[in-house]
Amino acid sequence: MFESVKERRTVRKYLQKDISEDLLNDLLETSCRTATVGNMQVYSIVVTRDAGMKEKLAPAHFNQPMVKQASVVLTFCTDFHRFSQWCRERNAEPGYDNLLSFLNAATDALLVAQTFCTLAEEAGLGTCYLGTAIYNPQQIIDVLGLPELVFPVITVTLGYPDEHPAQVDRLPLEAVVHTEHYHSFSPEDIDRLYHTKESLPENKQYVAENKKETLAQVFTDVRYTKRVNEALSANLLEILKKQKFL
Repeated sequence: MFESVKERRTVRKYLQKDISEDLLNDLLETSCRTATVGNMQVYSIVVTRDAGMKEKLAPAHFNQPMVKQASVVLTFCTDFHRFSQWCRERNAEPGYDNLLSFLNAATDALLVAQTFCTLAEEAGLGTCYLGTAIYNPQQIIDVLGLPELVFPVITVTLGYPDEHPAQVDRLPLEAVVHTEHYHSFSPEDIDRLYHTKESLPENKQYVAENKKETLAQVFTDVRYTKRVNEALSANLLEILKKQKFL
């Protein structure tokens, strides 16, 4: 298991080969053994196989081709709708229309999504995370008919791989692991920790193509700009209110 996780890679191209219902259900059932906040299991997974539904979902994911090409698209959602309904049916008044509940449910959904992907890759399938679920949540809410207190947090495309892409780079362990307490980084630390990433030919190419001085500028000025992040944040807050989490 550990070796396979070390070898994992994002797969965006898939064979036109169906995934059996038995395999998919087994992966889902096993994934649902994942740890969950308070044993509430406040998540739902919407499974999309229908080509027409994939077509409707694609714009929410900026029409990335793997959405329509993948055998299955899974949308992992926070879900306090079901739990709240259970509470009311049992003469208990729920109080989960708040930010903490959203974060708890998002934790549940992301944990089960990661477990699912690990198991799927062990079974020979390829996966790709789509963070665009929180960029355009309203479109997904509308297409999937998500009620109040249900919110999409991550989408995963799934299929048999039609490529074997190179692994993307990762920072050294000392960049992300802190012993006993958080330690800040000196300029020399940053130089050392980001040296390999900045030295990769593909990253140097990104810098040149975008006419920037550094790789960091590609992130701040092109890929994830303050203006876009603030606009998406405002939209996210608005839809969280609409879905009754705020």
